[in-house]
Amino acid sequence: MTSSARRYHITTFGCQMNKADSERMAGILEDLGFEWSEAAEEADLVLYNTCTIRDNAEQKVYSYLGRQAKRKQEQPNLTLIVAGCVAQQEGEQLLRRVPELDLVMGSQYANCLGDLLEQVFNGAQVVATEPIQIVEDITKPRRGSTVTGWVNVIYGCNERCTYCVVPGVRGVEQSRTPAAIRAEIVSLAEQGFKEITLLGQNIDAYGRDLPGATPEGRHQHTLTDLLYFIHDVPGIERIRFATSHPRYFTERLIRACAELPKVCEHFHIPFQSGDNEILKAMARGYTQEKYRRIIHTIRSYMPDAAISADAIVGFPGETEAQFANTLQLVEEIGFDLLNTAAYSPRPGTPAARWDNQISEAVKSDRLQRLNHLVSQSAAARSQRYLGRTEEVLVEDQNSKDPSQVMGRTRGNRLTFFPGDLAQLKGKLVTVKITQVRPFSLTGEPMVAATTHQLN
Repeated sequence: MTSSARRYHITTFGCQMNKADSERMAGILEDLGFEWSEAAEEADLVLYNTCTIRDNAEQKVYSYLGRQAKRKQEQPNLTLIVAGCVAQQEGEQLLRRVPELDLVMGSQYANCLGDLLEQVFNGAQVVATEPIQIVEDITKPRRGSTVTGWVNVIYGCNERCTYCVVPGVRGVEQSRTPAAIRAEIVSLAEQGFKEITLLGQNIDAYGRDLPGATPEGRHQHTLTDLLYFIHDVPGIERIRFATSHPRYFTERLIRACAELPKVCEHFHIPFQSGDNEILKAMARGYTQEKYRRIIHTIRSYMPDAAISADAIVGFPGETEAQFANTLQLVEEIGFDLLNTAAYSPRPGTPAARWDNQISEAVKSDRLQRLNHLVSQSAAARSQRYLGRTEEVLVEDQNSKDPSQVMGRTRGNRLTFFPGDLAQLKGKLVTVKITQVRPFSLTGEPMVAATTHQLN
């Protein structure tokens, strides 16, 4: 590639699904001859892959866009793209707000970037936000790692949680076929990847929309079946999946995770609130009792499993007593990690229109109290690792201490230990844990003989 090749830059906001979409769009741009630029200011094509789940992420996009729009007035050849959830939600309104944009594309169009750019380079200003059947992915993503990779298994979401904008911006559920998913995993294994994370906005719903049910009425395409189907891909040593919905989390799935050696003992299952009335208002479709039963069942099969979740405070109408139920759930379950957020009204969602909104001051106070409890809980959960040996998959160097490498345990704890990245990257190393912090660990590698290169 010559030095005159056009350069591109992608900034990604939001969830793992967005990161996976960005990797695929980067792969398409590189196929078109673009080269990656670390700095947006030096790129000929700037793409913002956006998130609309919280208001502050959306506002950030507009401030970034403003800068690039100014730049475009001086450099008319700059190609400016907004992709993802804000693009899907705002559509043509985005063009009215930022007329310098060349392309507004919803999240379902990530695999169509090449075709859309062809129209842009022919002089069109394009808005692609109509719901479509997602095109099966044949591009090679430009992966952010060479050790761990995302694999989308289901796009969209059919749930109708009253606070959530995702179904509106990511469309209805569309599952990829087991064969297409396995083929992508085989290709990742051939490139030397050791760990994959299966991704879906509501991953337990995988397969419901695929044709074919068994005579006894059970669908043959469930997430559980998929785990059995892909488990034996040679070279892949670890399998994770996210994000789960308590309504569809079955004992059969838990049993499969316990039986299949490559599936990591780490579960991300958002509960959102510990109060049944609030869960009902959120239209989550389960009770806090059901949520506790799921965690209890996981721990009965895998006592040491790491559990992470998401929680929202200050949902419309939440009383102090209802918030106390969330605190109680967090205290009693003992999460390894909890992503917390104050409720943020999103355009077009039912809860945004309700008149029982909670004041920002109360939301902020509750968030602070919950976060304090979360860090205590995570610190207590971390104690169990002290003095233990853990299997760590080495991903990178510790950016704060170049003499250390970093990786994750099967329970997804970030772990640092002394070592040479050139020798250890992509290897599983047995590490004795010598120091614990709420969200990360430090250790010493066991004798060199225990590090093993994987085939």
